[in-house]
Amino acid sequence: MHIDTTYRRAYNIEPNMCWECYSCVKACPQNAIDARGYADFAPLGHSVRALREEAKGTISWKIKFRDGREKNFVSPIRTTPWGSIKSPAEYAAPNSEAFKAQELAHEPEALKIERLPALTPGKLKQGLI
Repeated sequence: MHIDTTYRRAYNIEPNMCWECYSCVKACPQNAIDARGYADFAPLGHSVRALREEAKGTISWKIKFRDGREKNFVSPIRTTPWGSIKSPAEYAAPNSEAFKAQELAHEPEALKIERLPALTPGKLKQGLI
């Protein structure tokens, strides 16, 4: 990220390395980053500005459209209470059989299901009927 000294706003000089996750926008303590409004996020948007308000636990999004209209959205930073998600260190290490499985570590447990639905080689040949 670099600062445009004329507009006093930050911009990405390596857009090919951008994952379009908006993490930089959310984390900037000075709210100095304007992001391009991608079509799936802000159709017909001209600029997107985010304001992270840690004390309120929210992120406010301001979208400015090319015709001058502005729209504001407020989203919670988290949808789960702090401390309600176990850290990776609290889980048991996977056994050798887990490395052969299709699911990610502790995925069925986290999704609160017994196991993930999976296609067997026989079903793949037959179709899903």
